[in-house]
Amino acid sequence: MVSGVVLAFCAAICMGAATVLQAMGARRTAAGALMPALRQWPFLAGVALDTLGFVAELAALRSVPLFVVEAALASSLAVTAVVGAAVLGIRLRPAEWCAVAAVCAGLALLAIAAGREGRGTGDEQLRLVALGASLALALLGRAATHRVHHHRAALLGGLAGLSFGLVAVAVRLLPDLALPAILTAPTTYAVVVSGLGGYLLLIEALRSGSVTAATAAMVIGETVWPALFGVLWLGDTTRPGFAPLAATGFAASIAGALALARFGEAEG
Repeated sequence: MVSGVVLAFCAAICMGAATVLQAMGARRTAAGALMPALRQWPFLAGVALDTLGFVAELAALRSVPLFVVEAALASSLAVTAVVGAAVLGIRLRPAEWCAVAAVCAGLALLAIAAGREGRGTGDEQLRLVALGASLALALLGRAATHRVHHHRAALLGGLAGLSFGLVAVAVRLLPDLALPAILTAPTTYAVVVSGLGGYLLLIEALRSGSVTAATAAMVIGETVWPALFGVLWLGDTTRPGFAPLAATGFAASIAGALALARFGEAEG
């Protein structure tokens, strides 16, 4: 379990630092110019770190409770804030330093309180439901992209968060990671559809309006419901008697991440 917690924290550090590197690459090019940014080494390094973070996330999801992994991923905003302050000269307000402290304290409490990952992986029907939900979210996101105009950033950010949360749940529902079983599992394709769909929705959300609104909605969407699903359906637990401590740590981490939501876009 300790290795899983470490992997979750490593995923947060990689993803948070990747945002800063991508911002460095974007700053070296004209505003909105994607292809020149892709040729900048900081941007490429950021993409590599994002990939490494995703791999660490997948490994963590198979060994520790969902509520620990999702809270750790939300804390990547704190990593972005601190590294951005050091590297990009971004000035953090006192309230944001308090938010960083809240995230760190919350994660420490979760690390202390976390029990073992639940052994439940669901049945074939639940895996088919996960695949159906991923397709439904993709279609809903497409419809919202074309038809919604009011509160667009928050809505699309929330849908992106739901998709990212479904990625985490689908990974836990995978019955086997070995070939050829993984190629026939419905949840494998749920991971692909939800991951790609969530990424596209997040990009559109960030282009549509407030970065803070989009990121805050995404954080809520990708953390709360997977954590509850892990506890209620998959058997995730805390150490005996530590449930209140875990709940406090989870709430502190998410609240701190929401306070740092303006760091959800590299170019910001």
